[in-house]
Amino acid sequence: MENSSARNMWGDFLDAHLEFAFEEAPKVISFSNIAQDADQSVDLVIKNIKKAATFSLLGLQNRKEPLPKIGSFIIITDGNGMAKCIIRTTSVKLKPFFSITQDYAQLDGLGDKSLEHWKKYHWNYFTRELAAFKRVPSDSMIVVCVAFERVYG
Repeated sequence: MENSSARNMWGDFLDAHLEFAFEEAPKVISFSNIAQDADQSVDLVIKNIKKAATFSLLGLQNRKEPLPKIGSFIIITDGNGMAKCIIRTTSVKLKPFFSITQDYAQLDGLGDKSLEHWKKYHWNYFTRELAAFKRVPSDSMIVVCVAFERVYG
């Protein structure tokens, strides 16, 4: 684990939870490629408002990243790359972008928690993310819907 704040947080978590001592080292991510959005998102996780995150399948495939696994730990950083909390994946579902529901937008916890806000926010995010691969989002693209629980921090 290259991020020293994440490595320290994982060590502190393991000290308190020896039952996970043989778990694979967690992935370290921020929830946005814009620092301010990453800061807001991790704050929502810490306040137990944000309990889901959405990734584009195309983005994961182009970065050669595996799908999140149920039960896996993830360290969430702020916009400066500082570890703020640890989450554990409870559900992973693949869905077309157009099929996201108000209930899921509420679980995601962003903005006013409306489906309209969720769609606008994620469309802008996926547009920025996929531009690096010369791709554009579409209403039928597959997104990875990940539910989680905050377990530390």
